[in-house]
Amino acid sequence: MLNRIAALMQRLPAGTDAALIQSDVNRRYFTGMLSSAGTVLCFRDCAYFIIDFRYIEKARTVVKNCTVLEQHDLLEQVRHLLEEHQAKTVAVESMTMTLNQFSKLKKSLGSRFWLDYSDTLSRAIYACRTVKSEAELEKIRAAQRIAEIAFMDILNFLRPGISERDVMLRLNQTMMEHGSDGESFPTIALTGTATSMPHGVPSAERLIQEGDFVLMDYGATVEGYHSDMTRTVAVGKPSEKMRQIYETVLCAQKTAIAGAKAGITGRKLDKYARDIIEEAGYGEQFGHSTGHGVGLEIHEFPNASPGTVVELEPGNVVTVEPGIYLPGEFGVRIEDFVVIREDGCENLTKAPKELIVLA
Repeated sequence: MLNRIAALMQRLPAGTDAALIQSDVNRRYFTGMLSSAGTVLCFRDCAYFIIDFRYIEKARTVVKNCTVLEQHDLLEQVRHLLEEHQAKTVAVESMTMTLNQFSKLKKSLGSRFWLDYSDTLSRAIYACRTVKSEAELEKIRAAQRIAEIAFMDILNFLRPGISERDVMLRLNQTMMEHGSDGESFPTIALTGTATSMPHGVPSAERLIQEGDFVLMDYGATVEGYHSDMTRTVAVGKPSEKMRQIYETVLCAQKTAIAGAKAGITGRKLDKYARDIIEEAGYGEQFGHSTGHGVGLEIHEFPNASPGTVVELEPGNVVTVEPGIYLPGEFGVRIEDFVVIREDGCENLTKAPKELIVLA
């Protein structure tokens, strides 16, 4: 945390005197503190964390890279600090700041300060966050190990007659019991024809039937960092078509992982998987991107999609999750996530992904 603010300010144009950070996730990234409120005001040589009475004691203990100030009149305090540091240009988070917040800030500061409401600050923040440190990666790995414990547990739980909701609850409970702060996102657990819906909602009425696929997409969190994986398993003997679709998706996923490395674009990574599925005749049934970044948020930059021309760089964490979805029949998705390295990638996911058939 100690050098993150300095790294951010170095990414901003020389004419930017200060940066105002208020979004929950970015505030946590730069201070190391989870809170529902607070403002980080960054200058070239120092930074301030302004927080209200509810969090002030914790902030004084946790936050080491900012001067902690108790909030009284936030806008007045911000204006005073800008004057004290002789700042003229202040960058704001255009991608997360509301119009109401911007209007109030502009009214308070008046014409003495120029508010840079372009995407300069937001993009600089995302550039910092997309390259994960080893400390961040350790938290992501820890979250993934918890998710994998839940996967091995659920294999002993799945059987005909169990509802999707029961599967979801079991996964969530197991993750919490093994140290997760909470699920990465609402856990997806689908069976039968519902597996053709990429982000279907688990139902208490839909029960696993003999011969069904069960698709589970879920993750754990550790100190705010997320994991993300999808596994599709068969309960009872699958049909030959189910096996063929599964093997196609698995081949696409393995091919993309084998090609993942620094310097390729998100579009290229997506194409590795998409080409396999299109060659098998199921291109129209793969309607989402191959992957997305993961970190303090479950969906971050960079993406692995047909429209992503940004090159991947060492330290990016990206999912690889191709799928084929046949409405009214079934769907298959297999998802790992990887850390991009100079000459390849490190797969953070250790759970088995060859087709598992539960008798």
